[in-house]
Amino acid sequence: MSDPSYLAALEFLATLLPELAASEAAQPVRPPVPLDRAQALVPPLGAKARPLPEVLASLRALALNTPLTTTPQFFNQLFGGRDPAATAADMITAHLNVSMYTYKAAGPLVLVENALIEHMLAIAGFTAGEATFTNGGSLSNLLAVALARNEAQARRGDPDPDPDQAGQWTGKWALYTSAEAHYSMPKAATILGLGRGAVRVIEIDEQGRMIPAALAARLRADLQAGVRPVLINATLGTTVMGAFDPLEPIAEIANQHGIWLHADGALGGSLLLSRERRAQLFAGLERCDSLTWDAHKLMGVPLTCSALLLREPGLLDRHLGEDAHYLFQTDEDQLNPGLRSIQCGRRNDPLKLWAAWQHHGDDGYDARFAQLFALRDHVVARIDAHPDLRMSHAPQSLNVCFEMDGVSSEQLCLQLNQRGLAVVGYGRVNGRDTIRLVIANPAQTSAVLDQFLEDLVATGSELRRASS
Repeated sequence: MSDPSYLAALEFLATLLPELAASEAAQPVRPPVPLDRAQALVPPLGAKARPLPEVLASLRALALNTPLTTTPQFFNQLFGGRDPAATAADMITAHLNVSMYTYKAAGPLVLVENALIEHMLAIAGFTAGEATFTNGGSLSNLLAVALARNEAQARRGDPDPDPDQAGQWTGKWALYTSAEAHYSMPKAATILGLGRGAVRVIEIDEQGRMIPAALAARLRADLQAGVRPVLINATLGTTVMGAFDPLEPIAEIANQHGIWLHADGALGGSLLLSRERRAQLFAGLERCDSLTWDAHKLMGVPLTCSALLLREPGLLDRHLGEDAHYLFQTDEDQLNPGLRSIQCGRRNDPLKLWAAWQHHGDDGYDARFAQLFALRDHVVARIDAHPDLRMSHAPQSLNVCFEMDGVSSEQLCLQLNQRGLAVVGYGRVNGRDTIRLVIANPAQTSAVLDQFLEDLVATGSELRRASS
Protein backbone atom coordinates (compact mmCIF):
# COMPACT_ATOMS: atom_id res chain seq x y z
CA MET A 1 0.00 0.00 0.00
CA SER A 2 1.62 3.22 -1.19
CA ASP A 3 -0.84 5.65 0.40
CA PRO A 4 0.37 6.50 3.92
CA SER A 5 -2.91 8.23 4.78
CA TYR A 6 -4.81 4.96 4.21
CA LEU A 7 -2.39 3.10 6.44
CA ALA A 8 -2.93 5.80 9.07
CA ALA A 9 -6.69 5.26 8.81
CA LEU A 10 -6.24 1.51 9.26
CA GLU A 11 -4.04 2.07 12.31
CA PHE A 12 -6.68 4.43 13.68
CA LEU A 13 -9.33 1.71 13.33
CA ALA A 14 -7.06 -0.87 14.92
CA THR A 15 -6.91 1.38 17.98
CA LEU A 16 -10.47 2.71 17.96
CA LEU A 17 -12.42 -0.53 17.59
CA PRO A 18 -11.02 -2.15 20.78
CA GLU A 19 -11.64 1.16 22.55
CA LEU A 20 -15.28 1.11 21.44
CA ALA A 21 -15.67 -2.49 22.57
CA ALA A 22 -14.24 -1.64 26.00
CA SER A 23 -16.53 1.38 26.26
CA GLU A 24 -19.59 -0.78 25.49
CA ALA A 25 -18.59 -3.31 28.13
CA ALA A 26 -18.15 -0.58 30.75
CA GLN A 27 -21.38 1.25 29.85
CA PRO A 28 -23.85 -0.93 27.90
CA VAL A 29 -26.42 1.89 27.66
CA ARG A 30 -25.43 5.43 26.72
CA PRO A 31 -28.02 7.96 27.84
CA PRO A 32 -29.24 10.27 25.05
CA VAL A 33 -26.78 13.03 24.14
CA PRO A 34 -28.32 16.51 24.56
CA LEU A 35 -28.92 18.12 21.19
CA ASP A 36 -26.58 21.08 21.78
CA ARG A 37 -23.76 18.73 22.68
CA ALA A 38 -24.50 16.54 19.67
CA GLN A 39 -24.40 19.56 17.36
CA ALA A 40 -20.94 20.40 18.68
CA LEU A 41 -19.75 16.97 17.53
CA VAL A 42 -20.58 17.77 13.89
CA PRO A 43 -18.19 20.35 12.43
CA PRO A 44 -19.68 22.28 9.50
CA LEU A 45 -18.71 21.47 5.94
CA GLY A 46 -16.85 24.17 4.05
CA ALA A 47 -14.43 25.01 1.28
CA LYS A 48 -11.24 24.31 3.24
CA ALA A 49 -9.84 20.84 3.82
CA ARG A 50 -9.25 19.47 7.32
CA PRO A 51 -6.18 17.39 8.11
CA LEU A 52 -6.87 13.66 8.31
CA PRO A 53 -6.02 13.42 12.05
CA GLU A 54 -8.69 16.04 12.77
CA VAL A 55 -11.28 14.13 10.75
CA LEU A 56 -10.38 10.88 12.48
CA ALA A 57 -10.70 12.62 15.85
CA SER A 58 -14.20 13.77 14.87
CA LEU A 59 -15.08 10.18 13.90
CA ARG A 60 -13.87 8.93 17.28
CA ALA A 61 -15.94 11.52 19.14
CA LEU A 62 -19.05 10.65 17.13
CA ALA A 63 -18.58 6.92 17.68
CA LEU A 64 -18.16 7.34 21.44
CA ASN A 65 -21.40 9.34 21.64
CA THR A 66 -23.63 7.19 19.42
CA PRO A 67 -26.38 5.04 21.02
CA LEU A 68 -25.36 1.41 21.47
CA THR A 69 -27.44 -1.15 19.61
CA THR A 70 -25.29 -4.26 20.00
CA THR A 71 -25.31 -4.71 23.78
CA PRO A 72 -27.74 -7.04 25.60
CA GLN A 73 -29.59 -4.07 27.11
CA PHE A 74 -30.79 -2.87 23.71
CA PHE A 75 -34.39 -4.02 23.17
CA ASN A 76 -35.61 -1.11 21.07
CA GLN A 77 -35.54 -2.19 17.43
CA LEU A 78 -35.95 -5.45 15.53
CA PHE A 79 -32.23 -6.21 15.47
CA GLY A 80 -29.44 -6.58 17.96
CA GLY A 81 -26.08 -8.10 18.77
CA ARG A 82 -22.90 -8.30 16.78
CA ASP A 83 -21.72 -11.23 14.69
CA PRO A 84 -17.91 -11.45 14.47
CA ALA A 85 -17.77 -13.20 11.08
CA ALA A 86 -20.33 -10.88 9.53
CA THR A 87 -18.69 -7.77 10.97
CA ALA A 88 -15.29 -8.82 9.61
CA ALA A 89 -16.87 -9.45 6.21
CA ASP A 90 -18.52 -6.02 6.25
CA MET A 91 -15.19 -4.36 6.96
CA ILE A 92 -13.61 -6.26 4.07
CA THR A 93 -16.51 -5.14 1.88
CA ALA A 94 -15.65 -1.50 2.56
CA HIS A 95 -12.00 -2.15 1.75
CA LEU A 96 -12.73 -4.01 -1.51
CA ASN A 97 -15.40 -1.51 -2.60
CA VAL A 98 -16.83 -3.59 -5.44
CA SER A 99 -20.25 -3.20 -6.99
CA MET A 100 -22.42 -6.27 -7.38
CA TYR A 101 -23.56 -5.86 -10.96
CA THR A 102 -21.14 -8.03 -12.94
CA TYR A 103 -18.67 -10.87 -12.53
CA LYS A 104 -16.14 -8.61 -14.24
CA ALA A 105 -16.42 -6.13 -11.34
CA ALA A 106 -17.05 -8.47 -8.39
CA GLY A 107 -15.48 -11.79 -9.41
CA PRO A 108 -16.06 -14.68 -6.96
CA LEU A 109 -18.24 -12.48 -4.78
CA VAL A 110 -20.99 -13.02 -7.38
CA LEU A 111 -20.71 -16.75 -6.66
CA VAL A 112 -21.16 -15.98 -2.97
CA GLU A 113 -24.39 -14.13 -3.76
CA ASN A 114 -25.62 -16.92 -6.03
CA ALA A 115 -24.92 -19.55 -3.38
CA LEU A 116 -26.86 -17.56 -0.80
CA ILE A 117 -29.81 -17.11 -3.13
CA GLU A 118 -29.94 -20.81 -3.89
CA HIS A 119 -29.86 -21.73 -0.19
CA MET A 120 -32.47 -19.16 0.83
CA LEU A 121 -34.82 -20.21 -1.96
CA ALA A 122 -34.54 -23.84 -0.89
CA ILE A 123 -35.31 -22.98 2.72
CA ALA A 124 -38.35 -20.94 1.69
CA GLY A 125 -39.64 -23.70 -0.58
CA PHE A 126 -39.13 -21.61 -3.74
CA THR A 127 -36.69 -24.11 -5.22
CA ALA A 128 -37.36 -23.16 -8.85
CA GLY A 129 -37.47 -19.43 -8.14
CA GLU A 130 -35.09 -16.49 -8.11
CA ALA A 131 -34.08 -13.68 -5.76
CA THR A 132 -32.32 -10.35 -5.55
CA PHE A 133 -30.68 -8.48 -2.68
CA THR A 134 -31.77 -4.94 -1.82
CA ASN A 135 -30.83 -2.21 0.63
CA GLY A 136 -33.58 -3.07 3.11
CA GLY A 137 -37.02 -4.53 3.68
CA SER A 138 -38.81 -1.39 2.51
CA LEU A 139 -37.07 -1.62 -0.85
CA SER A 140 -37.79 -5.37 -1.09
CA ASN A 141 -41.47 -4.66 -0.41
CA LEU A 142 -41.47 -1.82 -2.94
CA LEU A 143 -40.06 -4.14 -5.59
CA ALA A 144 -42.66 -6.81 -4.76
CA VAL A 145 -45.49 -4.31 -5.23
CA ALA A 146 -43.97 -3.09 -8.51
CA LEU A 147 -43.68 -6.62 -9.90
CA ALA A 148 -47.20 -7.47 -8.74
CA ARG A 149 -48.63 -4.32 -10.32
CA ASN A 150 -46.94 -4.99 -13.64
CA GLU A 151 -48.06 -8.61 -13.65
CA ALA A 152 -51.64 -7.63 -12.79
CA GLN A 153 -51.65 -5.15 -15.64
CA ALA A 154 -50.27 -7.72 -18.07
CA ARG A 155 -52.81 -10.37 -17.04
CA ARG A 156 -55.66 -7.97 -17.77
CA GLY A 157 -54.29 -7.01 -21.17
CA ASP A 158 -54.04 -3.30 -20.38
CA PRO A 159 -51.84 -1.13 -22.58
CA ASP A 160 -48.51 -0.05 -21.21
CA PRO A 161 -48.88 2.93 -18.85
CA ASP A 162 -47.91 6.32 -20.14
CA PRO A 163 -45.01 7.56 -17.95
CA ASP A 164 -46.01 11.16 -18.69
CA GLN A 165 -49.42 10.72 -17.06
CA ALA A 166 -48.89 11.18 -13.35
CA GLY A 167 -51.23 9.36 -11.03
CA GLN A 168 -52.82 7.26 -13.79
CA TRP A 169 -52.94 4.21 -11.51
CA THR A 170 -54.99 5.94 -8.84
CA GLY A 171 -58.50 4.62 -8.33
CA LYS A 172 -58.19 1.58 -10.61
CA TRP A 173 -56.01 -0.57 -8.43
CA ALA A 174 -55.79 -1.69 -4.81
CA LEU A 175 -53.44 -3.56 -2.53
CA TYR A 176 -54.51 -5.27 0.69
CA THR A 177 -52.59 -5.35 3.96
CA SER A 178 -53.35 -5.65 7.64
CA ALA A 179 -53.78 -2.80 10.10
CA GLU A 180 -50.50 -3.90 11.74
CA ALA A 181 -48.47 -4.11 8.52
CA HIS A 182 -45.28 -2.12 8.02
CA TYR A 183 -45.63 1.44 6.74
CA SER A 184 -43.54 0.54 3.69
CA MET A 185 -46.75 -0.70 2.04
CA PRO A 186 -48.52 2.69 1.78
CA LYS A 187 -45.16 4.22 0.96
CA ALA A 188 -44.74 1.78 -1.93
CA ALA A 189 -48.25 2.59 -3.18
CA THR A 190 -47.37 6.28 -3.20
CA ILE A 191 -44.01 5.84 -4.93
CA LEU A 192 -45.50 3.62 -7.62
CA GLY A 193 -48.33 6.01 -8.47
CA LEU A 194 -51.12 3.91 -6.96
CA GLY A 195 -51.64 6.43 -4.18
CA ARG A 196 -52.27 5.88 -0.48
CA GLY A 197 -55.97 5.59 -1.23
CA ALA A 198 -55.27 2.31 -3.03
CA VAL A 199 -54.20 0.67 0.24
CA ARG A 200 -56.96 -1.38 1.82
CA VAL A 201 -56.32 -1.78 5.55
CA ILE A 202 -57.78 -5.09 6.71
CA GLU A 203 -58.96 -5.67 10.27
CA ILE A 204 -56.88 -7.73 12.68
CA ASP A 205 -57.73 -10.03 15.57
CA GLU A 206 -56.65 -9.39 19.16
CA GLN A 207 -53.25 -10.94 18.48
CA GLY A 208 -52.55 -8.60 15.56
CA ARG A 209 -53.20 -11.08 12.72
CA MET A 210 -55.12 -10.27 9.56
CA ILE A 211 -58.69 -11.63 9.60
CA PRO A 212 -59.15 -13.62 6.37
CA ALA A 213 -62.93 -13.16 6.36
CA ALA A 214 -62.47 -9.38 6.47
CA LEU A 215 -60.03 -9.61 3.57
CA ALA A 216 -62.49 -11.67 1.53
CA ALA A 217 -65.32 -9.23 2.19
CA ARG A 218 -63.25 -6.20 1.16
CA LEU A 219 -62.10 -7.95 -1.99
CA ARG A 220 -65.66 -8.82 -3.00
CA ALA A 221 -66.74 -5.22 -2.53
CA ASP A 222 -63.81 -3.89 -4.58
CA LEU A 223 -64.32 -6.36 -7.40
CA GLN A 224 -67.98 -5.46 -7.61
CA ALA A 225 -66.97 -1.80 -7.83
CA GLY A 226 -64.55 -2.48 -10.69
CA VAL A 227 -61.38 -2.05 -8.62
CA ARG A 228 -58.46 -4.22 -9.72
CA PRO A 229 -56.48 -5.96 -6.98
CA VAL A 230 -52.70 -5.75 -7.35
CA LEU A 231 -51.37 -7.57 -4.31
CA ILE A 232 -52.24 -9.04 -0.94
CA ASN A 233 -49.55 -8.48 1.67
CA ALA A 234 -49.36 -11.01 4.50
CA THR A 235 -47.04 -9.94 7.31
CA LEU A 236 -44.81 -12.57 8.91
CA GLY A 237 -43.80 -10.81 12.09
CA THR A 238 -45.52 -7.46 12.60
CA THR A 239 -43.48 -4.58 13.92
CA VAL A 240 -45.15 -4.24 17.32
CA MET A 241 -46.66 -7.59 18.29
CA GLY A 242 -44.57 -9.83 16.06
CA ALA A 243 -47.77 -11.39 14.70
CA PHE A 244 -47.86 -13.80 11.76
CA ASP A 245 -50.81 -13.47 9.40
CA PRO A 246 -52.40 -16.88 8.62
CA LEU A 247 -51.00 -17.76 5.21
CA GLU A 248 -53.16 -20.77 4.32
CA PRO A 249 -56.57 -19.05 4.31
CA ILE A 250 -55.09 -15.88 2.81
CA ALA A 251 -53.45 -17.93 0.06
CA GLU A 252 -56.78 -19.60 -0.65
CA ILE A 253 -58.38 -16.19 -1.18
CA ALA A 254 -55.49 -14.97 -3.33
CA ASN A 255 -55.63 -18.10 -5.47
CA GLN A 256 -59.40 -17.83 -5.89
CA HIS A 257 -59.07 -14.36 -7.43
CA GLY A 258 -55.67 -14.75 -9.11
CA ILE A 259 -54.00 -12.10 -6.94
CA TRP A 260 -50.28 -11.86 -6.19
CA LEU A 261 -49.62 -12.89 -2.58
CA HIS A 262 -46.59 -11.28 -0.96
CA ALA A 263 -45.20 -12.36 2.41
CA ASP A 264 -43.45 -9.55 4.25
CA GLY A 265 -41.07 -11.61 6.37
CA ALA A 266 -38.64 -8.77 6.97
CA LEU A 267 -38.78 -9.63 10.67
CA GLY A 268 -40.02 -13.19 10.75
CA GLY A 269 -38.44 -14.67 7.63
CA SER A 270 -35.31 -15.76 9.51
CA LEU A 271 -37.45 -18.01 11.70
CA LEU A 272 -37.66 -20.35 8.72
CA LEU A 273 -34.44 -21.67 10.26
CA SER A 274 -36.27 -22.64 13.46
CA ARG A 275 -37.12 -26.29 12.96
CA GLU A 276 -39.49 -26.24 15.93
CA ARG A 277 -41.49 -23.19 14.77
CA ARG A 278 -41.31 -23.41 11.00
CA ALA A 279 -44.37 -25.58 10.36
CA GLN A 280 -46.52 -23.55 12.74
CA LEU A 281 -45.53 -20.08 11.53
CA PHE A 282 -45.02 -20.63 7.80
CA ALA A 283 -47.74 -23.07 6.72
CA GLY A 284 -48.77 -21.97 3.23
CA LEU A 285 -45.58 -20.05 2.39
CA GLU A 286 -45.01 -22.22 -0.68
CA ARG A 287 -48.21 -20.70 -2.14
CA CYS A 288 -46.90 -17.13 -1.92
CA ASP A 289 -45.51 -15.35 -4.96
CA SER A 290 -42.81 -13.43 -3.10
CA LEU A 291 -41.10 -13.15 0.28
CA THR A 292 -39.14 -10.32 1.88
CA TRP A 293 -36.42 -11.60 4.22
CA ASP A 294 -34.19 -9.23 6.25
CA ALA A 295 -31.08 -11.01 7.51
CA HIS A 296 -29.98 -7.92 9.44
CA LYS A 297 -32.76 -8.50 11.94
CA LEU A 298 -32.86 -11.88 13.64
CA MET A 299 -29.75 -13.30 11.94
CA GLY A 300 -27.63 -10.57 13.50
CA VAL A 301 -25.64 -9.38 10.47
CA PRO A 302 -24.79 -5.67 10.22
CA LEU A 303 -27.35 -3.33 8.69
CA THR A 304 -28.60 -3.66 6.03
CA CYS A 305 -29.11 -7.02 4.33
CA SER A 306 -32.44 -7.81 2.68
CA ALA A 307 -33.56 -10.11 -0.10
CA LEU A 308 -36.71 -10.46 -2.16
CA LEU A 309 -37.41 -14.09 -3.02
CA LEU A 310 -39.72 -14.99 -5.90
CA ARG A 311 -41.41 -18.32 -6.50
CA GLU A 312 -41.50 -17.93 -10.29
CA PRO A 313 -38.25 -17.53 -12.25
CA GLY A 314 -37.88 -14.91 -14.95
CA LEU A 315 -39.83 -12.11 -13.30
CA LEU A 316 -36.76 -10.05 -12.44
CA ASP A 317 -35.46 -10.16 -15.99
CA ARG A 318 -38.92 -9.44 -17.39
CA HIS A 319 -39.46 -6.33 -15.31
CA LEU A 320 -35.94 -5.13 -14.47
CA GLY A 321 -33.72 -6.40 -17.24
CA GLU A 322 -32.18 -3.69 -19.40
CA ASP A 323 -29.47 -3.92 -22.04
CA ALA A 324 -26.65 -1.66 -20.85
CA HIS A 325 -23.93 -2.43 -23.38
CA TYR A 326 -21.34 -0.34 -21.53
CA LEU A 327 -21.78 -2.51 -18.41
CA PHE A 328 -22.85 -6.05 -19.28
CA GLN A 329 -20.00 -6.93 -21.64
CA THR A 330 -18.80 -10.37 -20.56
CA ASP A 331 -19.96 -13.62 -19.01
CA GLU A 332 -23.34 -15.32 -18.94
CA ASP A 333 -26.38 -13.60 -17.46
CA GLN A 334 -26.31 -15.69 -14.27
CA LEU A 335 -22.95 -14.11 -13.44
CA ASN A 336 -24.27 -10.58 -13.92
CA PRO A 337 -26.75 -9.96 -11.07
CA GLY A 338 -27.18 -6.35 -12.13
CA LEU A 339 -29.54 -7.63 -14.81
CA ARG A 340 -31.93 -8.71 -12.06
CA SER A 341 -31.52 -5.86 -9.58
CA ILE A 342 -33.54 -2.74 -8.92
CA GLN A 343 -30.20 -0.94 -8.57
CA CYS A 344 -27.17 -0.48 -10.78
CA GLY A 345 -24.38 0.21 -8.32
CA ARG A 346 -25.01 -2.03 -5.30
CA ARG A 347 -23.01 -2.62 -2.14
CA ASN A 348 -21.84 -6.15 -1.42
CA ASP A 349 -24.28 -6.97 1.39
CA PRO A 350 -24.38 -10.73 0.68
CA LEU A 351 -20.77 -11.28 1.82
CA LYS A 352 -21.52 -10.56 5.50
CA LEU A 353 -24.53 -12.89 5.48
CA TRP A 354 -22.53 -15.63 3.75
CA ALA A 355 -19.74 -15.30 6.34
CA ALA A 356 -22.20 -15.48 9.25
CA TRP A 357 -23.99 -18.48 7.72
CA GLN A 358 -20.67 -20.22 7.13
CA HIS A 359 -19.83 -19.63 10.79
CA HIS A 360 -23.16 -20.75 12.29
CA GLY A 361 -24.71 -23.06 9.73
CA ASP A 362 -28.40 -23.88 9.70
CA ASP A 363 -27.93 -25.79 12.96
CA GLY A 364 -26.45 -22.79 14.73
CA TYR A 365 -29.33 -20.54 13.74
CA ASP A 366 -31.83 -23.18 14.80
CA ALA A 367 -30.13 -23.31 18.21
CA ARG A 368 -30.09 -19.50 18.42
CA PHE A 369 -33.82 -19.26 17.85
CA ALA A 370 -34.53 -22.04 20.35
CA GLN A 371 -32.56 -20.01 22.90
CA LEU A 372 -34.39 -16.77 22.07
CA PHE A 373 -37.81 -18.41 22.32
CA ALA A 374 -36.82 -19.90 25.68
CA LEU A 375 -35.89 -16.39 26.85
CA ARG A 376 -39.22 -15.11 25.58
CA ASP A 377 -41.07 -17.75 27.59
CA HIS A 378 -38.97 -16.90 30.63
CA VAL A 379 -39.76 -13.19 30.52
CA VAL A 380 -43.46 -13.81 29.82
CA ALA A 381 -43.63 -16.05 32.89
CA ARG A 382 -41.94 -13.37 35.00
CA ILE A 383 -44.39 -10.73 33.75
CA ASP A 384 -47.39 -12.99 34.41
CA ALA A 385 -46.16 -13.64 37.94
CA HIS A 386 -45.66 -9.97 38.87
CA PRO A 387 -48.68 -8.22 40.43
CA ASP A 388 -47.92 -4.86 38.75
CA LEU A 389 -47.22 -6.16 35.24
CA ARG A 390 -49.61 -7.56 32.67
CA MET A 391 -49.19 -8.97 29.20
CA SER A 392 -50.93 -7.22 26.32
CA HIS A 393 -51.02 -10.20 23.95
CA ALA A 394 -49.97 -13.83 23.56
CA PRO A 395 -46.68 -13.55 21.62
CA GLN A 396 -46.32 -15.56 18.42
CA SER A 397 -42.68 -14.67 17.95
CA LEU A 398 -40.03 -12.69 19.83
CA ASN A 399 -41.82 -9.38 20.56
CA VAL A 400 -43.23 -9.14 24.08
CA CYS A 401 -45.72 -6.32 24.73
CA PHE A 402 -46.82 -5.55 28.29
CA GLU A 403 -47.77 -2.75 30.65
CA MET A 404 -47.07 -1.69 34.22
CA ASP A 405 -50.20 -0.70 36.10
CA GLY A 406 -50.57 3.01 36.72
CA VAL A 407 -47.50 4.03 34.73
CA SER A 408 -47.20 5.58 31.28
CA SER A 409 -45.35 3.17 28.99
CA GLU A 410 -43.93 6.13 27.10
CA GLN A 411 -42.52 7.74 30.24
CA LEU A 412 -41.22 4.47 31.55
CA CYS A 413 -39.26 3.76 28.36
CA LEU A 414 -37.92 7.33 28.35
CA GLN A 415 -36.72 7.08 31.94
CA LEU A 416 -35.01 3.73 31.46
CA ASN A 417 -33.04 5.24 28.58
CA GLN A 418 -32.17 8.48 30.34
CA ARG A 419 -30.96 6.59 33.42
CA GLY A 420 -28.72 4.35 31.32
CA LEU A 421 -30.57 1.17 32.30
CA ALA A 422 -32.01 -0.08 29.00
CA VAL A 423 -33.08 1.04 25.53
CA VAL A 424 -36.64 -0.14 24.93
CA GLY A 425 -39.56 1.28 22.98
CA TYR A 426 -43.31 1.36 23.24
CA GLY A 427 -46.01 0.42 20.75
CA ARG A 428 -49.78 0.44 20.55
CA VAL A 429 -51.64 -2.82 21.18
CA ASN A 430 -55.42 -2.86 21.07
CA GLY A 431 -55.54 0.91 21.51
CA ARG A 432 -53.13 1.09 24.46
CA ASP A 433 -49.47 2.10 24.60
CA THR A 434 -47.42 -0.84 25.78
CA ILE A 435 -43.77 -1.58 26.39
CA ARG A 436 -42.42 -3.48 23.39
CA LEU A 437 -39.57 -5.75 24.45
CA VAL A 438 -37.72 -7.24 21.46
CA ILE A 439 -35.64 -10.34 22.20
CA ALA A 440 -33.27 -10.54 19.22
CA ASN A 441 -29.73 -10.54 20.63
CA PRO A 442 -28.17 -13.98 21.26
CA ALA A 443 -26.05 -12.38 23.99
CA GLN A 444 -29.17 -11.78 26.08
CA THR A 445 -29.67 -14.12 29.02
CA SER A 446 -32.32 -14.78 31.64
CA ALA A 447 -30.19 -12.76 34.08
CA VAL A 448 -30.20 -9.78 31.70
CA LEU A 449 -33.97 -9.99 31.33
CA ASP A 450 -34.51 -10.38 35.06
CA GLN A 451 -32.41 -7.28 35.69
CA PHE A 452 -34.36 -5.41 33.01
CA LEU A 453 -37.68 -6.20 34.71
CA GLU A 454 -36.25 -5.31 38.12
CA ASP A 455 -35.04 -1.94 36.82
CA LEU A 456 -38.33 -1.36 35.02
CA VAL A 457 -40.45 -2.06 38.10
CA ALA A 458 -38.24 0.09 40.32
CA THR A 459 -38.34 2.98 37.85
CA GLY A 460 -42.07 2.59 37.32
CA SER A 461 -42.74 2.53 41.06
CA GLU A 462 -40.80 5.75 41.43
CA LEU A 463 -42.78 7.38 38.60
CA ARG A 464 -46.04 6.19 40.13
CA ARG A 465 -45.15 7.65 43.55
CA ALA A 466 -44.12 10.97 41.98
CA SER A 467 -47.46 11.27 40.18
CA SER A 468 -49.64 10.41 43.18
